[in-house]
Amino acid sequence: MNFGLSQEQEMIVDTVRDFVEKEIYPHEAEVERTGNVPLELGQSIKQKVIDLGFYACNFPESVGGAGLSHLDFTLVERELGRGSMALTHFFGRPQNILMACRDEQIERYLLPAVKGEITDALAMTEPDAGSDVRGMKCSAVSDGSDWIINGSKHFISGAEHADFFIVFVATGVDETPRGPKKRITTFLVDRGTKGFEVRNGYNSVSHKGYKNCILDFDNCRLPKEAVLGEIDGGFAVMNEWLYATRITVAAFSVGRARRCFDYALNYAAERKQFGQAIGKFQGVGFQIADMITDIDAADLLTLKSAWMLDQGQPSNREIASAKVFASETLASVTDKTLQIFGGMGLMDDFPIERFWRDARVERIWDGTSEIQRHIISRELLRPLGA
Repeated sequence: MNFGLSQEQEMIVDTVRDFVEKEIYPHEAEVERTGNVPLELGQSIKQKVIDLGFYACNFPESVGGAGLSHLDFTLVERELGRGSMALTHFFGRPQNILMACRDEQIERYLLPAVKGEITDALAMTEPDAGSDVRGMKCSAVSDGSDWIINGSKHFISGAEHADFFIVFVATGVDETPRGPKKRITTFLVDRGTKGFEVRNGYNSVSHKGYKNCILDFDNCRLPKEAVLGEIDGGFAVMNEWLYATRITVAAFSVGRARRCFDYALNYAAERKQFGQAIGKFQGVGFQIADMITDIDAADLLTLKSAWMLDQGQPSNREIASAKVFASETLASVTDKTLQIFGGMGLMDDFPIERFWRDARVERIWDGTSEIQRHIISRELLRPLGA
């Protein structure tokens, strides 16, 4: 087994890391202070990524993307994880689910999104339907050849910038032995559509400047051409194109953990107490050892799951393992780093307290740690008939 990166992959890592250090790091403190990314700054980052040739690098060359493999794209996300999410958002990775576009949707949504001419936002979560997607109450009923949507979504990331939205809506109910089971359909909804409103969401302690919004639908009428995929086929497009979002969280967590670890390592080597570097004390040195061991393990789990996707191998369990372990490793690393810094770790002179706060959400979005463990156990038990 070859655990090394190819020359091209090394180039990807070096290029993205250099970009993050030069174009993202210098603006992080101001974004953290204001909780906002000026539009001109976001557009500047976006244009530099386009010029670099990395915009929509998660899309195949056939539609204008860079055609990176799952493994290559995971390396990109790992390096982007080092930077502020509010800023790296403008690096531009449209939702892969847009590959389900067909007919006029290709020219109207897919190709412009890949070119960076328009931006998207994914809308699935509701106040009463987070992990339980089939519990969503936002619904659509047919009216002739049109659909009328009513309900709301929340925690919608990137909505303040989005030109259109990929929205999952209940379009029917099937009675099953285990109770009612809602059918889900995916719609493409343009900003400004009558009956559709985007409003500010909640103030989060994680990822300042990376905002969430609330979407409200009040008798919002959409044509049949707005359906992405098949009617009642929302789970089909979800399972085909959104499976890899958990790898993104895992990769981000690994990248952020490595950046945080670098602070811990350097501080442990430079900070003196009782006449020696604090890293020489077993209580600190062992924490350093545990951190790097967990980070390396999380990294390997994440890269393996991406590699398995490239090989066309079933990887649902491996992806869940990577997501839960990497996100929990990030939590542990940020907490240990803060402990090593002591009181200064809680001060905004260092980004440690920010890393600590930001890390908390990674165990929640894109499937909680509990959901990931359910997936892992289910994949292991089902073949045994349990």
